Amino acid sequence: MEWITEILNETWKFIVLFLSDNIPLIVGSVKAVVIAVAIMSVVPIVVWLERRLMGRFQVRLGPNRVGPLGLGQPLADTVKLLFKEPIIQRSADKFLFHLAPAIVVFTAIVGFAVIPFGAPFEVFGQSIEMWGANVNSGILFVFAISGMGIYGMVLAGLASNNKYSLMGGLRSSAQMISYELTLGLSALSIIVLTGSLNLVDMVKAQETIPFILVQPLAFLLFYIAGVAETNRAP
Repeated sequence: MEWITEILNETWKFIVLFLSDNIPLIVGSVKAVVIAVAIMSVVPIVVWLERRLMGRFQVRLGPNRVGPLGLGQPLADTVKLLFKEPIIQRSADKFLFHLAPAIVVFTAIVGFAVIPFGAPFEVFGQSIEMWGANVNSGILFVFAISGMGIYGMVLAGLASNNKYSLMGGLRSSAQMISYELTLGLSALSIIVLTGSLNLVDMVKAQETIPFILVQPLAFLLFYIAGVAETNRAP
């Protein structure tokens, strides 16, 4: 049994050595998983809040009556989506048909990698930053990644091999491009005030006074364009 103990000891030494030499890689991987899981977990909550609010606005009490506080509505929608049959027409390009929504979801999640969620903290002497990556041109990274979601819209219309679907995809992409111009111009004022493209520097620059008080018009334009960009009802 000594050879088994020796193998276990050597394996443990290798694991400890690997972990000590690759701490940044491991921490980065864990943060990436946590950010992705957190975003996907928040989606049902946000949808539930939106449906309750829209139900109040439109005097439509359905989302507020299904179960306590309307919590049964997201569960009912989940069951409906799980049992929905995926239908793909024969003339469609199946690879692009599945690739299009993957591109949209991927770009939506990756954009959060450079957003700082809080101040760094220490765990066992190791400083853990509350952001996935500290990119010098973080604001440009966010706009570039969000802009790539337009390709998903175009591919969705193109993959259906239908002229009406293609026209709809082109219309959606043109709408997103037009609103991104307003988003970029409103964010330009924050870049001028901060003197940096780094999102961490932008957050630190607001320790004394929030920029929403300095540039209320830019915030209003950014908010309106953001609502239009996500195609949500105002």
